[in-house]
Amino acid sequence: MELDLTGTMHNKKGLARLARAPQPPGSTEAALPSIPLPIPTLGASACAHRPAATGSRSEAHFPQVWNELRLNQQLCDGAIRCADGKVLKVHRAILSAVSPYFKALFTNSFSGGQHEASEVRLAEASSDVVRPILDYAYTGQCGVTARNVERLLPLADRLDVVGVVQQCCHFLLREMQPDNCLGIFRFAQQYFCSDLEASGRRFILHHFRHILHESAELYDLQAGELCRLLSDDELNARSEDLVFEAIRRWVDRDVPGRRQHLADLLACVRFGLTSLPFLQNTVLQYGPIGEDQVLQEALAPARAFLADAEAKGGDVDLRNPLARPRVPHEILFAVGGWSASSPTNSVETYDCRANRWCLSFSTDTQPRAYHGLVELDGLIYMIGGFDGVEHHNTVRSFNPVTREWREQACMYQARCYVSVCTLGGEIYAVGGFDGRSRMKSAETYDPQKNQWRLIPSMNRARSDASAATLNNKVYIAGGFNGQELLSCAEVFDPGTLQWTCITRMQNLRSGVSLLAHRGYLYALGGFNGNGRLKSGERYDPMVDMWQPIPDMLHPRSNFAAVILDDHIYVIGGFNGVIIPNTECFDVDSNKWREANMMNLNRSALSAVVLSGLPTAEEYSYLQLLQQEQCVEVQ
Repeated sequence: MELDLTGTMHNKKGLARLARAPQPPGSTEAALPSIPLPIPTLGASACAHRPAATGSRSEAHFPQVWNELRLNQQLCDGAIRCADGKVLKVHRAILSAVSPYFKALFTNSFSGGQHEASEVRLAEASSDVVRPILDYAYTGQCGVTARNVERLLPLADRLDVVGVVQQCCHFLLREMQPDNCLGIFRFAQQYFCSDLEASGRRFILHHFRHILHESAELYDLQAGELCRLLSDDELNARSEDLVFEAIRRWVDRDVPGRRQHLADLLACVRFGLTSLPFLQNTVLQYGPIGEDQVLQEALAPARAFLADAEAKGGDVDLRNPLARPRVPHEILFAVGGWSASSPTNSVETYDCRANRWCLSFSTDTQPRAYHGLVELDGLIYMIGGFDGVEHHNTVRSFNPVTREWREQACMYQARCYVSVCTLGGEIYAVGGFDGRSRMKSAETYDPQKNQWRLIPSMNRARSDASAATLNNKVYIAGGFNGQELLSCAEVFDPGTLQWTCITRMQNLRSGVSLLAHRGYLYALGGFNGNGRLKSGERYDPMVDMWQPIPDMLHPRSNFAAVILDDHIYVIGGFNGVIIPNTECFDVDSNKWREANMMNLNRSALSAVVLSGLPTAEEYSYLQLLQQEQCVEVQ
């Protein structure tokens, strides 16, 4: 008996860029763009609404003999007739095991089970897309490609072959890039692949700037879709200028047909976070807005708000809905340090979207200063340091999701004024002071083994130096050796296990901060024996040379420094007194600017940045505002 499986096959164009990518000569598959951007992670099930068991079968469930029988067309008791006329011989029991839908078809459950069917006709599925599904049924694997995924996923979804759907979702996640992520997101919505949809949403929000400049799919969005994207608190927009730019580009594609949506779209822009000149000279001068008196009047409250903020010296009231801050994609954690004549265990987080610091309740039980701090695999590690009495070899880790502190394996040696960095999934702790002498020794920590191991010592003993990772090597610069301040620097190659001296910095720097950014090292501030420095210098490893950069706004030593939102941030420190000042350096404009000060004056602190934190909103200033509003309501 033959069953005719007909119906509407959805062949959406959402993945067109994936399938239409140019092909190299002689290639039979679409060549994919290769933009090196982070790929979102996928949970255990590719589609959360589906049972995971069917799609996660081990190789033991797919004996090799099954495929041998299929390829040799032996013991076959069923067939699938495809739209292109090809007939594929199958074993009904094997297909029924991976697809409840095939089971129902072959047992004729749809007709009360009166007669079993031996042949199924897929009237709208060609053999080239059916074969990968059969490959999965017999081997557990199927060949998902850019050319077939747009047809394969809908067919697998329709036939309820969960494993193929999962493999399609994993493929789409791996290939997700700014120029195709919107299409993949809409495709996931169409077929209820909730995990893929959630990962696509996160990717879109986090890579919004790249999408704006690289994706033609942005202009295919409906007005409602664009509104939902631009109004999302988690949209990773460094400035609201970028949000307005997205609206302008979208409208310009079809001004007559799209200008009617401007009122709704402009409501997505948080104009209170822009500037009065931008509103007056860019927004209000944009043609479709300048020609519309209603839109001009709708923007009057924003103009009045910005004028008032400008009159108050730029102080913006973030409680006003016009200035509602978005959730930052990156959270800066400042931990410990020396404050009010003693070490502290205070933790503060900085929200770069709101330009505000928040005191955190996630403090450790132990105060610590002159310690190291790094992020690795989503955990914050606090290494060594001084508590006012003891010099420590202990290591503590903080989970920002669960807000739990835990003890980890101790270092071989106590290390105060330690220099730390990460490379190759390990933590490097270099030099420092053990309470008796400055050290040249170094060790690395493997978090998988929870174990430290010693590595070759540096050429020079040093404490109060700083370390950073660049080009798969560990660099350390400056410091104090117990008798003199240092300007020397060296580099460690894990491949050869050797330390090599590089060109000295132009200044003596103890209490310096060293960072890697865009292929260079930046050495900032420090103490030169006469006073605290505001100067900085940049090292180019290609020519082994240091060059000066513009001075910081405040001299400082023993401060924290991080890369946040593609800017260099320096935090706190000592310049004769302990300071709370924060400032940031824009490499593109080559200028420093003030940022908001910490709540506490702190030196000898450390800081790290966590990106893509699932609980980022909990550490944001927006969360603090919402909590304050709840208290006011009560």
